[in-house]
Amino acid sequence: MWFLLAGCVLLLFSPAAVEAADDTLPLVDRAQHYLVDLIKIDSSAGNETKVAEYLRLVATTNGISSELVGDNPKRLNFVARIKGSGKNKPLLLMAHSDTIPSGDRGLWTTDPFGAEIKNGYVWGRGALDDKALLAAELAVMVEIKIRNLPLSRDLILLAESDEENGATGIQWMIQHAYSKIDADFALNEGGYNFDSGGVRRVYQVQTAEKIPTRVVLSARGVQGQGSLPRPDNPLVRVARALLRIVDADQPVRLSPTTKRYLRDIGKLPAYDWLVPLLPKLENPATQGAAANQIRSKSVELEVMIRTSVSPTQFRAGSRFNISPSTASALLDVRRLPTETRDEVLARFRQMIADPSVEVTLDSGPQMPSTESSSLTSALYKAIETVLNRVHPEDLVLPYMGRGSTDGSYLRGRGMAVYGVPLFEIDPADNRYHAVDERIGIKNLQDGTELLWQVVLEVAGGGGAL
Repeated sequence: MWFLLAGCVLLLFSPAAVEAADDTLPLVDRAQHYLVDLIKIDSSAGNETKVAEYLRLVATTNGISSELVGDNPKRLNFVARIKGSGKNKPLLLMAHSDTIPSGDRGLWTTDPFGAEIKNGYVWGRGALDDKALLAAELAVMVEIKIRNLPLSRDLILLAESDEENGATGIQWMIQHAYSKIDADFALNEGGYNFDSGGVRRVYQVQTAEKIPTRVVLSARGVQGQGSLPRPDNPLVRVARALLRIVDADQPVRLSPTTKRYLRDIGKLPAYDWLVPLLPKLENPATQGAAANQIRSKSVELEVMIRTSVSPTQFRAGSRFNISPSTASALLDVRRLPTETRDEVLARFRQMIADPSVEVTLDSGPQMPSTESSSLTSALYKAIETVLNRVHPEDLVLPYMGRGSTDGSYLRGRGMAVYGVPLFEIDPADNRYHAVDERIGIKNLQDGTELLWQVVLEVAGGGGAL
């Protein structure tokens, strides 16, 4: 059974809450208004319908057609559409409506759902991930509707639920309501820009993603008194296996995206150390040592060319003085798109070299492996055109994200998805999934203006690109 909700949920919000943002504020101020409202809605742990209801109210107030769809009344997805001429296939703007939990509120210096504005920032859970993007996309939709601008293609806004855990929202949309979001291409989270340490900024357009692959190491033994060490202690075996994997160097694999990224970023003064290592990465005899040198300088760059392994959980034992009968470790493996799950599992078994330790996939959801999005599509060209026009001295690069988004499910369906680099991330102060999450007001404004220009470039009534 699935739900299609129209007006019955709108009574939970007062129109006065959004009236000021509807037709009197400039675009960038409207985005800030929406972001504050969205942060105040606690949409962690399955409350995304509250966000969808708010979005529906804003859309209805501004005459935008929208609906709430899904199979869980507490976790509904929001879809809105502004019709274009139909000359081109639609453009999809997407941003997930859920956040991770706030955690221990005592560690926050502000209320995580207070959306406090201070020191030039908007503070709160979701400020970066992913409500800033959602607010900017909503503001752009409303601006287009208010101005009654002609479009060469339909513009669709999707706020999908459950991106942070199981991506059930986007999977449901693909399986049951794909016609509502079917588009030529999509703009999503995943891209960002940063200061390279010189005169140029780097705008990273995410065109590919590493694939989260949850791997379990497990072993069995005989429970016994802790006073007598046992050679078959499964905790010891799993620990040894874990260290063998973590201490080993994963193989180097380059893709056209990573080759171009490393080549171009090496042109920046802060990365000139990379240039002499690039030929060595192409040579199988030297690529391992070259990758290790890259790791010593930048782990961020190294994980673009290697599958990464991060132990995240260890389970064993019931008491301090009893040897356990079972033990297991969970590994957060981010494999390269050029590798299969079976290849990774086989390599780990070979590294461990202990048949008593099982290497299996976790029972949780596994993300799909997909091809990179095209660098010649109208949307990618529009992103490049806008950024080169607004920031002619800066560098625009396609890149493969080490994280993951639910956009991979759309890529798996054949839709090109791009992580748009609207917002600046400071590597020294990255607050994604952290306490005191925040986004600078100027950062939000600049990103919203960039999104506005990209949307008009690719979907404007003049039929740009």
